Amino acid sequence: MNRIGLYVNLGKTDALRRVVEAVELLLKRGAEVCVEPEVKARMLPALAEQVEALPLEEFGRFADVVMCFGGDGTMLACARKLAESDLPLLGVNLGKLGFLAEFPADALETTIDDVLSGRYRIVDRAMVETTIELDERPTVLYALNEFALEKRDSSRMITIHAWVDEHYIARYRADGLLVTTPTGSTAYALSCGGPIVAPSAPVLCIVPICPHMLTLRPLVIGDSAEVTLLLDAESHAASLVADGQYVAPFEPGMRCTLRRSSQTARLIKRSDTTYFDVLRQKLLWSADATIPRTR
Repeated sequence: MNRIGLYVNLGKTDALRRVVEAVELLLKRGAEVCVEPEVKARMLPALAEQVEALPLEEFGRFADVVMCFGGDGTMLACARKLAESDLPLLGVNLGKLGFLAEFPADALETTIDDVLSGRYRIVDRAMVETTIELDERPTVLYALNEFALEKRDSSRMITIHAWVDEHYIARYRADGLLVTTPTGSTAYALSCGGPIVAPSAPVLCIVPICPHMLTLRPLVIGDSAEVTLLLDAESHAASLVADGQYVAPFEPGMRCTLRRSSQTARLIKRSDTTYFDVLRQKLLWSADATIPRTR
């Protein structure tokens, strides 16, 4: 992999300095580099003239791999926008948790050497998709973590009817409802009491957000099933939100069908760690105050 796309969240502290450092390291090693036009415009001319400038959505016609500089949200945005490109994504953590963006920014040179030498592994993570009408045209939306159908008015619950395939599940009176992938099980769904699901498990999770009832709990289904959500005609207005970022208006009486996508997010991971290592390190899974942490 010698053609590298660099996607950077310029809102992060130190982001531009880190991406310039990466460009210099990559060029020194003979790699070809592309960045977004806004990033190239902020570089010194002598460096800028050595890199290509493309919108993120067009990285697929240049790059072999994309390095994402930011936090987990940056990785999610990149995965959605490049869902149809099949490009491997590597996350350099400039944020806080770094559950998806697991490569530390202060080890950039080592990371780049590992990428160019092939010392990494690629894992395919399931995505979920739906098709909705936007501007009177059917539009496919993707999410790596989850879709949330959630209330638009902060003071009012909404009413959602849900089906798995043709089978009616329940009527939810809640702040919203999540349909999550295994990757998303450690995100919003975790805060709502959902289970932690290993990334390779072929399942989707349906998780209510603050339900006003004691009898509805998170539900795990096979990922070959489709989930249909209907916002009750007498409900308050809602929003359909992909990965906590992309928001589409969702009016009473509207419905959407969510399914596992044929597209996957291809994530580059360190070859010396597993999902469970990251779970322990980042989320303190199984932490015991009586045992000193060694990893």
